Amino acid sequence: MNDLSTSSNRILQSWVDRNGFSHWAIAMLWLLVALILFQVGAGIFVVLMLFATEGVISQAEIADLIVSRVDLLFIANSIGQILFIGLATFIVVNLNRAEESKLSFLRLKWFDNTLKYTIYSCILIVVVQPVVIYLGFLNSILPIPDWLNLAQEGQYEMILNFLMTEGVIFYALIAIAVIPSICEEILFRGYILRAFEKSWGIIIAILVSGLLFGLFHLQAANLLPLAALGVVLAVMTWLSGSIWPAIFAHFVNNGVAVIVGINFPELFFQDISYENLPPIWFLIVSIVLTCLIIYAMLKSKTESEILI
Repeated sequence: MNDLSTSSNRILQSWVDRNGFSHWAIAMLWLLVALILFQVGAGIFVVLMLFATEGVISQAEIADLIVSRVDLLFIANSIGQILFIGLATFIVVNLNRAEESKLSFLRLKWFDNTLKYTIYSCILIVVVQPVVIYLGFLNSILPIPDWLNLAQEGQYEMILNFLMTEGVIFYALIAIAVIPSICEEILFRGYILRAFEKSWGIIIAILVSGLLFGLFHLQAANLLPLAALGVVLAVMTWLSGSIWPAIFAHFVNNGVAVIVGINFPELFFQDISYENLPPIWFLIVSIVLTCLIIYAMLKSKTESEILI
């Protein structure tokens, strides 16, 4: 009887627990592997597409062609995100989950109150933008190596060239808003948040997953606002018990950026300085509304737990 009980306990344990590893350590290892696979895979995909569309080219021509064929770069980027950030994470999660399903572990389920939390989250991602802008200004005055600034400027230039392509809005929304909102949420608010929560509790999980989200984008000059958005998205996920509100909020954030970038590129890509910051009262209103919405979501979560 004791042998059967011990065997049952082993079955209910995850691979991570059975082998004595930490959930957060395995998640960090996968995050690093996913980043490498994504970067290398996207690079391979874009070179293969260049060969397919441009014919035989030399290594020296590849860099110039990538600049002129930014559309292929974004296609390769999208394929890499789907394969290595989304689908691969959906497989790797088997290491950390025990008896719960993948959908439960990743918080991919849709509940009766998920729509309400999704509405809250979409409003929240809009009202928090002044805070994000001020954090961007704070980030801009921090000392950052010139080579990192140049790398980010190169990224912005490629994005701008892509958005300036005629008739690109539909594909831009798919490549910059739809695919990242799903794949990145599965990785960060699904897997990373849950793994760190198992090891360190929800507060540390929210903060660390937000920071890792900022670091993952390899934009040192934009680290603080990206990390802040990551924290807000993690809060949405924890309060709602589902990553769907964060997915839709992520889509709204990136989708608005695409529309603004296409229609007002000079506004979207301008350098952040003290002179072009929103007025301070705008920041105060943003903070107050952000706190009120989070409080409303927290109250709804408490009421749901009481009903249960």
